[in-house]
Amino acid sequence: MAVNSPTSRCAAQLSRSLAPRSPLPFSNRTFTRPGFRPDPPTPRLVSVRCQTPSPDAFRSKRPVGLGEPEAPIGSSGSSSTSSAIDFLTLCHSLKTTKRKGWVNHGIKGESIADHMYRMALMSLIAGDIPGLNRERCIKIAIVHDIAEAIVGDITPSDGVPKKEKSRMEEAALNEMCVVLGGGMRAEEIKELWAEYENNSSIEANLVKDFDKVEMILQALEYEMEHGKVLDEFFISTAGKFQTDLGKSWAAEIISRRNTRLGKSQN
Repeated sequence: MAVNSPTSRCAAQLSRSLAPRSPLPFSNRTFTRPGFRPDPPTPRLVSVRCQTPSPDAFRSKRPVGLGEPEAPIGSSGSSSTSSAIDFLTLCHSLKTTKRKGWVNHGIKGESIADHMYRMALMSLIAGDIPGLNRERCIKIAIVHDIAEAIVGDITPSDGVPKKEKSRMEEAALNEMCVVLGGGMRAEEIKELWAEYENNSSIEANLVKDFDKVEMILQALEYEMEHGKVLDEFFISTAGKFQTDLGKSWAAEIISRRNTRLGKSQN
């Protein structure tokens, strides 16, 4: 793509509006890429090419004398384009890796990403709970299993101790954050994951419940779809819900299952 520099016109306008001061130093620049550099003052055609940005490539060059310090674009913590795409590509396996609990029962349906997505929806539609940050719940739901992009879905049937599973997932998470390029967004992902892992907030409590609610809802759906009886998923979660909302939703799912199976309500 070729562009024609409007240098002469900009200089004339600045000369009229700022007289008797001389034109500002940036009036004779042609901006050719995110890391701005001065070009000769005469108009010329500039070839614009896509290239891998350097760490300084996204620094905004502000006019001298306007009283504002220079600050990098994306200083809020956004990663470079290349790192972002590398990270998202790594996360692709979350969409293709099937949840092992279902695979062990001959069902190759729900992926890790499917599971996290419906948990995020649960967080979105949850009713108002005093002191609860629903947006944080959504974020936690999105990242709580993200390390499985590298380690896969480790289930109790694998015989991996809980402490070792946590260590493996944390190491994988750190590796993913390096791929992302570090920075504020990477640190936020680590913080959200640790909050869930340690069950250290009311948001983590609720998302922990949603993890189980989503699993038994999926179990009920697979029972209906495949004609199976998946008791173990209901037994393993019984009595383990921490929040009133989690207990309420779980009770509704179990009630529907009991009705379907013709079981008496307790």
